[in-house]
Amino acid sequence: MSTPASERSLAAELRRADPALSRFNPLDRILVHDEFNTGTHGWIELLGNYDGHGNLDTVDDHMRDFRPPQLSSCNFFDVGTHGAMSGTYALKVATRPVAGHTGVAIRRLTMAGRGRVQFEAYLTFKTEAASEENQAAHKAGAGEWDANLHPSEQQFGAFTIATDICDGVRYHCVARYLNTDLDNRMRREWVYPTVPEPTPREHFEGKLKLPPTADFTAPDPDDWKPFGGPQELCYNEVPTKVNWHYVRWVIDTSTRSNVELQVNDTVYDMRDVPVPPYEEEYGSLGNLLNFYVSVRTHTDVRNFLYLDSVLISVDW
Repeated sequence: MSTPASERSLAAELRRADPALSRFNPLDRILVHDEFNTGTHGWIELLGNYDGHGNLDTVDDHMRDFRPPQLSSCNFFDVGTHGAMSGTYALKVATRPVAGHTGVAIRRLTMAGRGRVQFEAYLTFKTEAASEENQAAHKAGAGEWDANLHPSEQQFGAFTIATDICDGVRYHCVARYLNTDLDNRMRREWVYPTVPEPTPREHFEGKLKLPPTADFTAPDPDDWKPFGGPQELCYNEVPTKVNWHYVRWVIDTSTRSNVELQVNDTVYDMRDVPVPPYEEEYGSLGNLLNFYVSVRTHTDVRNFLYLDSVLISVDW
């Protein structure tokens, strides 16, 4: 049943009167509003499946070490406590200082209907500001400092926003900002995978075996394709200047498809971006609606993704 226009108008006015909500542009029903200044709100480390004995050694090698997200006041060696956009704390997802390592945080929900689902967030991405690795630019894949561009910008790999959804058919909608390729060349573009994400069951059945630093979303770099053209995001010269980016991503669970992606003032039409489904059925996942964010480093320098706040809404 559609919401009457008068109710939608009243709801919009109430949202505009709330500073925490007025920065967002939600669909009719808000499912999740996470302000990380008040806690982690159910965002947790993604861990691979393990056997019925609780033996964590049975977790796939590439899914054992995605690192738990943490609350961070964005402390830096030069300016001290930066703080978040909405208060003191942001949610921080971090990699290890190992090329190819990925940090992943997941939010687990289920669907009470089908239709458009919108993910909004204010986020930023940074490379570790002070370490032996990024001071040795020749070792860490960085460029030269010219008093404008900082070598650390070339040391950031990628961050990803994605879903894991099952309505009888399991599929992932995925949007990744590829800052650099595996050779540390600047790309600054949005990409999507052309294959489904490898699963623990496929590993268990002997269909694949991935190394610890494999890209768990799509391991083969050739399986990622760009969409929408290049987009330079505001890194702001050095790794301790934090500028927050607005992201709004819409998918449609009634058609198992992407709809659009907005990043700051740029809107990308994603209706032609394919969403590859799994051919096999997966049990225990009825109405699954998971969101995850990840950050991946392409150098031996830690990469960080910070989220100030997240809002997930639907038109059900």
